[in-house]
Amino acid sequence: MALYSNPVLDADWPDPDAIRVDDDFWMIASSFNRAPGLPVLHSRDLVTWEHVANALPAVPPLGHYALPRRGSGVWAPSLRHHDGRFVIVYPDPDHGIFVLTADDPRGPWSEPWCLLAGRGLIDPCPLWDDDGRAYLVHGWAGSRAGVKNRLTVVEVDPGLQHVVGIARTVVDGDELPGFRTLEGPKLYKRDGWYWIFAPAGGVATGWQTAFRSRSVWGPYEHRVVLEQADTPVNGPHQGAWVDAPDGSHWFLHFQDRGVFGRVVHLQPMRWEDGWPRIGQPLGGGRGRPVLEHPLPGTAHGDGQQEPVRSDDFAVAGLAPRWHWQANPEPAWSRAAGDGTLRLAAQATARGDLREHGAVLCQQLPGRPSTWTTRVTLHGGEPGARAGIVVLGHEYAWAGLLRTPTGVDVALRRSGAPGTEESLAQVPAPRTTIDLRLAVDDDGAAQLAWRVHDDEPWHALDRPWRAVEGHWIGAEVGLFAARPLGSSAASDAGATFGPVRVTVAGKDA
Repeated sequence: MALYSNPVLDADWPDPDAIRVDDDFWMIASSFNRAPGLPVLHSRDLVTWEHVANALPAVPPLGHYALPRRGSGVWAPSLRHHDGRFVIVYPDPDHGIFVLTADDPRGPWSEPWCLLAGRGLIDPCPLWDDDGRAYLVHGWAGSRAGVKNRLTVVEVDPGLQHVVGIARTVVDGDELPGFRTLEGPKLYKRDGWYWIFAPAGGVATGWQTAFRSRSVWGPYEHRVVLEQADTPVNGPHQGAWVDAPDGSHWFLHFQDRGVFGRVVHLQPMRWEDGWPRIGQPLGGGRGRPVLEHPLPGTAHGDGQQEPVRSDDFAVAGLAPRWHWQANPEPAWSRAAGDGTLRLAAQATARGDLREHGAVLCQQLPGRPSTWTTRVTLHGGEPGARAGIVVLGHEYAWAGLLRTPTGVDVALRRSGAPGTEESLAQVPAPRTTIDLRLAVDDDGAAQLAWRVHDDEPWHALDRPWRAVEGHWIGAEVGLFAARPLGSSAASDAGATFGPVRVTVAGKDA
């Protein structure tokens, strides 16, 4: 019997929500400050996923997110299909709850509009009821609202344009023994019951709960339906109930893996005695995550296929797999489809790449990966630099650095805010070199360089342990930067390409 292994997406796809429309499954995830945001993934079997689009080209308000606002932006979104349209509802904890729609999830998507303004409103999910009325459930961020651990329902118009009723707290986690940080609700209706699937107990340490009521306003009874138990899957957290064309039921959720981010698991689900049973059954209606399971009836993969990461830049424009650390300007990059990517050198505030919006990134895979690319440094004044970076709360980069006397190969890591430490620096034999980043299954990164394909790699210092970002895993990025105050000459920048990635020894 063919099996799949969890996680089915072993990389940072935080707070997944998913739906099925006909024979297609669609998934979205949190993207925080990254732009483009709201990644859209497609699958035919719930196991093998392809990153096909990003619903949000830039994060509103555009000026606010012109800088890297780490930990802000797009938090846990929801995806639904209603009246022939795909609908995304997402929260920005500093601005409110937003909505955007599309006829095709591959895009184009509408401009987002604000359904509910306010700070601390998070994790929204709509439900259109049988009588045509619509409701929205959401949670609260204590960091902004001063309250948390509660779920609120409010009636909204069916077009999700405005609120039409008074918001009510339908579940107060403070009244449930042991509950803390109740969040991430998803609202459903089945067999006359209103269901709220919601995690509690913390991202890395919690569990998944199902609440049910005969009225959308409650009162709700609940069961814990998924917990870590004796598995290595900590805090099975926040996700989506989906059904398959063959009538089977499934639950997608994430696990926090630290430097590798929030990876996605697929659990079998069935209904017994009017309640969902998720994963491998335990007593009292609880379940624990499965590590392996027979493939869904329509599956054709092995549960370990990564979305494409390599890029030969043979097609004009940036592929969906790439994102910036802030809303980009058109002049930041040029991908003409000629096999190269050109990055114009942008001024770096205080020389700190954590404050540099023009870093073009992908997620760090959860299994050993190797990244290689060729970089050429063009023009620029002393201090101009370009290379590959492993970026999080801390970072390390390797590449080319222009000096008063020429160009050096440099390896640097972040220091205190606004500073960098030099780990290695040697004269570069020319302004074009190959770079390699190898990351092991513990997140230790080894950076190396060479000039020619037939030359051995020169390791730069000892391995450096990657560090996660704010609510996200570490990322791998390309950048070109210049000192603040230096001339923005049109020729200052770098050319990259191709980018080759292997994950667990396989091309990705």
